[in-house]
Amino acid sequence: MKMFWTLGLALAVVASAHAKLNIVASTPDLAAIALEIGGSDVDITTLARPSEDAHFIDAKPSFIVKLNKADALLQGGAELEIGWLPTLVAGTRNARIASGAPGDVRCNAGVNMLEVPTSLDRAKGDIHAAGNPHYLVDPENAKIVAHNIAEAFARLDGASSDKYRANEKRFAAQLEAKLTEWRQRLAPFKGAKVVAYHNSWPYFAHQFGLEIDLFLEPKPGIPPSPAHLAGVITKMKEQKVRAILHDPFLDRKTADAVAKATGATVVHVTQFPGGQKGTEGGYIPMMYYLVNSIASALGGK
Repeated sequence: MKMFWTLGLALAVVASAHAKLNIVASTPDLAAIALEIGGSDVDITTLARPSEDAHFIDAKPSFIVKLNKADALLQGGAELEIGWLPTLVAGTRNARIASGAPGDVRCNAGVNMLEVPTSLDRAKGDIHAAGNPHYLVDPENAKIVAHNIAEAFARLDGASSDKYRANEKRFAAQLEAKLTEWRQRLAPFKGAKVVAYHNSWPYFAHQFGLEIDLFLEPKPGIPPSPAHLAGVITKMKEQKVRAILHDPFLDRKTADAVAKATGATVVHVTQFPGGQKGTEGGYIPMMYYLVNSIASALGGK
């Protein structure tokens, strides 16, 4: 009997040693930062693919299965996923990730949100009550998100809390060093005007001193008309705009046509690791790609 008790205890210890937090992230950027914090102590499932528009994800039944098993759900917290994620969460009936539960992690807590509307008017296009939700292309915000995730993991897994917080400090230090490099890389282009297809880049512009206030969309989420594009082309020529930012899920033909008419360069960007070749390694490789691609376009290379 003693032998069986000892074997059972050993198996329980092994199982405990290998127990991991089961994490679901709504988008790949949150998943990448969560991996930096959690390392081998977490299993991470990402719902949106890097090449998808996170506003419009197909809410697959398989997502409910994944959410049912989750110890925590990481979501942007600024309504980026409002069209599909709340319905999924309601369908899971998983108390661990219900609103207000320890596993309900709203990653934008503490972020200075830009473009918070004074009123909600659908005539202005696809706007969000909490502000522009594309905040993670500013590395300063990535540090805030890393802290939020580390504290959430520490609450859920107290035994590994020191490890999560140490990983956060290491990641923040790496980001700070890289941010100095990235600011220097874009410094020669401070004040340069850049066109974007969708209004996804105010945080990047704010961080690196660019002006991104002209868009191929007439309003967020509204397809461009020929008349609108003609106006954009005229302004681009007048302002000598040299770069157009284009995400992988948007209409490439439109961006290419405007670039041909203006002599600008289409920069194939992404807000998610893995959305463009060379960004698969995580958040820092993605930011490196963005900074260098945009700088090269602005420099005429």
